Amino acid sequence: MSDAAIKLIGLKKSFGAVEAVAGIDLEIADGEFFSMLGPSGSGKTTVLRMIAGFELPTAGRVELSGRDVTRLAPFERDVNTVFQDYALFPHLSVIENVEYGLKVRKVPRRQRRERAEEALASVRLDGFGQRRPREMSGGQRQRVALARALVNRPKVLLLDEPLGALDLKLREQMQVELKQIQRDVGITFVFVTHDQDEALTMSDRVAVFDDGRVAQVGTPEEVYERPGTPFVAGFVGTSNLLTGEAARSVFGRDGAYAVRPEKLTLEVDGEAGVPGTVAEVIYAGPVTRFVVDLDAGARMTVVEQNRRTGTAALGEMRGKRVRLTWHEEHVISVKENADAA
Repeated sequence: MSDAAIKLIGLKKSFGAVEAVAGIDLEIADGEFFSMLGPSGSGKTTVLRMIAGFELPTAGRVELSGRDVTRLAPFERDVNTVFQDYALFPHLSVIENVEYGLKVRKVPRRQRRERAEEALASVRLDGFGQRRPREMSGGQRQRVALARALVNRPKVLLLDEPLGALDLKLREQMQVELKQIQRDVGITFVFVTHDQDEALTMSDRVAVFDDGRVAQVGTPEEVYERPGTPFVAGFVGTSNLLTGEAARSVFGRDGAYAVRPEKLTLEVDGEAGVPGTVAEVIYAGPVTRFVVDLDAGARMTVVEQNRRTGTAALGEMRGKRVRLTWHEEHVISVKENADAA
């Protein structure tokens, strides 16, 4: 990737005896919406902090647009960071909050006001400049924090779980907003999250972190439809992972195999497919999840859309004998890359 906005080379970070980041090589393209996805403790936030300059690597390099910035202070790097805690000044108006960084840099008053108004317009908050943060919703405050980061016109914007404090509906709205804003401003966004839906919804590419390493990098479709390791198959979405004797019995071959729950079909009166018994039925609004104990000794989850209004019969499925079928192309082999880093 010749036009990399960010390049990480052999990046490591240890805290005493704990190796938080175990050697990462990664390139992020200019103008890309790139997500670092993983559970707590997987190293993603530490990597973000090293890109920002808040942490120094134990080993390796951080390059921004081809420039080695590994030992530079945060203010010497052409990046800005948006945190989950918006950290807005409550005694300042919205436009004064957005202007603050420019004021510190001694930008003339008229110029900083113009740039602050442009930044607010870019996050669709025209006309909100004279309000106080307390007079705005959580989503609006998030966009103020975003405008404050964008006003300095950084080449890279780092976002550390910025939607984590929002309720579900607002978080989903902000996912769409963030992607649209990123397209409009055209700069590189690096987004850290443990929420797989956020990463799949917004990203051009996703790096899945596992125990201080990158387990897989790819488009949302690639990491979901073709996970490279059992960890990725289980973490990115829900996956039915079968190994050992269960894999031999169900798939007729050795290895580790995954099938997504929505790819399975549950038949009550069918004669083909893998037999089992419904152990649990979970109604979840738009879908129902059926947990099926296979005769082969494994447990698989099936997801079906609720196209009918009546759900009274769903409870009666518990304990029923069923068969599961799927298309062979939906079986994902994860054996070959099970140890991939």
